[in-house]
Amino acid sequence: MSRAEFDRAGCVFCAELDGQTAVAELGQAAALRDRFPVTPEHTLIVPKRHVPDLFDLDPEELRDIWRLLNQMREALGRRDPSIRAYNVGVNSGPEAGQTVPHAHVHLIPRREGDTPDPRGGIRGVIPEQMCYSP
Repeated sequence: MSRAEFDRAGCVFCAELDGQTAVAELGQAAALRDRFPVTPEHTLIVPKRHVPDLFDLDPEELRDIWRLLNQMREALGRRDPSIRAYNVGVNSGPEAGQTVPHAHVHLIPRREGDTPDPRGGIRGVIPEQMCYSP
């Protein structure tokens, strides 16, 4: 078994894809529900091919990921009118918080009042950097 096959064999996202638990697919991308959602309907957009890092994807995979991300945003917004905004994020590498070595993009629906002060958004990955004076 090659290193890539071994890595794929232990990948939780590949297992979900093999188990056909994707909530949507488009070309070379699939959408999975996050097992530990930040908010309800937190969704992951992943390449179908096992690739550890977003920066290692080919242009067609990236295209399909961004197209599916937009489709999921539209679908979630139609299904849940309480969704007012989204955080979109990628953790690239362990030091950035990536815990599953399969490229993925987080689509996190945001609702009014889900946090006392959402200003700073993604800057919250370093809590003391979230609040700043623009």
